[in-house]
Amino acid sequence: MSDVENGTKGNTGDFNFPKSSSSNGNNNNTPRNKKKRVRPLNPNNDGGAKIIIALLAGAGAAFLLSLLLLMSRLESQEFENGLLNSNVGGAQGVDDTLYEEQQEMGGVLPLPNGAWRKQHDLMQLQQKGQQQIATERQSKLLEKIKMFKDSNMDRMNKFNKLFGANPLDPVMKDANQELDRMQGVLEGKQKNDKTVKKLDLHEQLADAVHQEKEEKKKQKAARKKELGIVDHVALKQGDKVAAISDGDAPHLQPHFPPLPPHTMSVELFGEKIITDTLSHNKPTMAGIIAILQRFLQNLHQFLKDHRDSKAPTVINEYFALVTKYLVPLEEAYRDKPVFPIREDGSIFMSLGAYRDHLLGETLRQAFKNAASPDKLFVGAVVQNCFGIDVTCRTGVEVKGQDEHGRPITKISDREPDVNGIEQFCDDPEYTKYCDSGQIRALYVNETESNGPTTARYFASKLWGGETYFLQADAHLRFAPEWDRLYTEEAKAAKSYPKAVLSAYPPGFSEGDPPYKGGTVGTRLCTCAFSTSDVEHHIIRINTGGTCGENANAPTQIAYIAAGFFFARAEFLTDVPFDPFLPWCFMGEEIALSLRAWTNGWDIYAPRKNLIAHQYRPGRMGLPKFWENTGRVFGRPGPGFNTQLQSISLKRVKYMVGYKDTTKEALENLGHSVVLTDFQHYGPGETRTMDEFLEHVNIDIEKEECGSIKWCNKCLMD
Repeated sequence: MSDVENGTKGNTGDFNFPKSSSSNGNNNNTPRNKKKRVRPLNPNNDGGAKIIIALLAGAGAAFLLSLLLLMSRLESQEFENGLLNSNVGGAQGVDDTLYEEQQEMGGVLPLPNGAWRKQHDLMQLQQKGQQQIATERQSKLLEKIKMFKDSNMDRMNKFNKLFGANPLDPVMKDANQELDRMQGVLEGKQKNDKTVKKLDLHEQLADAVHQEKEEKKKQKAARKKELGIVDHVALKQGDKVAAISDGDAPHLQPHFPPLPPHTMSVELFGEKIITDTLSHNKPTMAGIIAILQRFLQNLHQFLKDHRDSKAPTVINEYFALVTKYLVPLEEAYRDKPVFPIREDGSIFMSLGAYRDHLLGETLRQAFKNAASPDKLFVGAVVQNCFGIDVTCRTGVEVKGQDEHGRPITKISDREPDVNGIEQFCDDPEYTKYCDSGQIRALYVNETESNGPTTARYFASKLWGGETYFLQADAHLRFAPEWDRLYTEEAKAAKSYPKAVLSAYPPGFSEGDPPYKGGTVGTRLCTCAFSTSDVEHHIIRINTGGTCGENANAPTQIAYIAAGFFFARAEFLTDVPFDPFLPWCFMGEEIALSLRAWTNGWDIYAPRKNLIAHQYRPGRMGLPKFWENTGRVFGRPGPGFNTQLQSISLKRVKYMVGYKDTTKEALENLGHSVVLTDFQHYGPGETRTMDEFLEHVNIDIEKEECGSIKWCNKCLMD
């Protein structure tokens, strides 16, 4: 496996389930004082309040939204009940209101035949009951305001501590002053001479955002001038990317911004964005992201509900969740591309980033070294610990050795992860790619991430019609003109356009000189059945021989590496990513190889290395997703993830033909759920599974991998 110990294929913090919008470690322990990047408001969209609320990520959003709801409630309901009467403060307003109601009912008019006293006594009793209800309501409102102030101020203080001063501070100060005044009115300590003051929070917020935006614009303009950068012409909704020669760039209509994190597509564009994508054959990138975000929101609640559940129950219910929220998208575009494939030489790069401190630098390197950066598009699944209602944790760090020479390990609290998308988009040299729609991001809270297979499924859905599809990890270096050279290498393969390039790239360390590339590429020609109890005898692939430096064309290999492969985008239609492989670290490569080959795709080794990969041994102490799984389900350590993986992997083992994983065996074990929709994500029909096993010399009965002469000797064009 290319990344056995890598944080992407494989964390720690208290689990309080922050809501998601959105895989990798972060070694930067310096507190961040950077202001949050805020995108401009779009005047073409109605519902400006929705956009403003969406812009308030994290604590600011929770505070202002709650405040608006609370104040609106006080105005519309409690005024009517006299609790915040326009003339009298405190509970006295209740008496005024009740008296007015009595007048309207005729309750103060004299009654004949001595009935006045009985009616008066009855009304006093009713009034006493109403006053008691009103007093209780007043008390509850007062308690709510106090709790609201305390909890949200704690959150804002934490927000400011983490990120420094922000443009919302003046708005928050005004809001708290108004809450203090409302509290005083309820307690009868302060008179309310007029109606309750209505803060125009939307207007103040818009002013603050505008001021921040203008300041950022000035800073970027100065930096661009210093660097001699010539600006792109800014794209508006409906415009086409300059590099696109075919089609209408549907992923830009409407454009979904990559920042700030947790911006909800439905909040910006409404539920219609989902309906059009699923039911009306009008897919948009914003619609795709809205569907994925809806799934993540429901996954958030699912994890809370099943914190104490056993592994089989978790798997069964997770498959049901996927069936309800993701399968409709799969069905809507089964056996056809979601968007028309553009023949403009564009490349889509799929990145699954798990708490990855190198994501921003990976993006810089990719665009900086591309021959045609305007034709490079990125779909990044950013699985981070954002530090909102959760304590972020390190991975298992080695702190020394004990007296017997064994490592002493520790997991510690740490600051929230850096956002690589923000690092990239805030860099003046690369901002234009974010503004033009070339960077698409889905944010996943660490608590809702469940392994590389799911992250790569999400990332594949961010493809927007580009000619080529490249899947990679989020900690890479790129050689000059890597995009042009990979495209030419794919076209040089005999089986093109149904050719897949794949390899395990060479390694690099932070601090190495710029990567130049050009070394002889590796060949994925060997495999072995794992003997690890954690990996459940799954097939693991590895490297074999090389062809030297003088090969005239790329030659075929046996397997695809999940950490790097390059193909035409038709691959996504023929071999769609499987949403039913949660909590898996191993097994994706043998499944990918089998499915691609049986669907008629031949696999090739690039003759030259054009990217380098940071391999991550455990001693680096970077977070792993299985550590997070343990915390989420209240069972620290990797053990519970191993239980979940053992069930999910049966889907792969059934596909490959393991003798102990037949359909009957799965039914007897109560695990037949793993075959859900298997017909769409199993072997293809161009070539058979048995032909594949013969092709790569695997004896599934004996669980043995034999030597593959044609692969090691570079004999197959």
